[in-house]
Amino acid sequence: MSDPAPPSDASLAARYRPRLVAERAELAAASGATSADRRPVELDQQSVGRLSRMDALQNQALAQGLEARRAARLRAIDAALGRLETGAFGYCDGCGDFIGTPRLDLDPCAARCTGCAR
Repeated sequence: MSDPAPPSDASLAARYRPRLVAERAELAAASGATSADRRPVELDQQSVGRLSRMDALQNQALAQGLEARRAARLRAIDAALGRLETGAFGYCDGCGDFIGTPRLDLDPCAARCTGCAR
């Protein structure tokens, strides 16, 4: 359900830009902190047993999957920040109606209203 009157671009920017920027910085820091987990697993027959290698490969795959999700979220944040710059933030990419602050409060990266998202 849409708000009766959409907020101004300035109030939307003041409300959501700090949250988007903070989440972006948090994701970038987390990505840097887990870079070692995504490196190729060394195959050393002398120091690591078969099960340990399997665990290392599984951990690497999990870390790579998490990084892929982080990268997707970073792209969504960058797109939302771009919409803030152009004045398109908060308006549905599908129908052009205001998305609504309740939906934006849940996810400021939302680019579609609930009707178009279905």
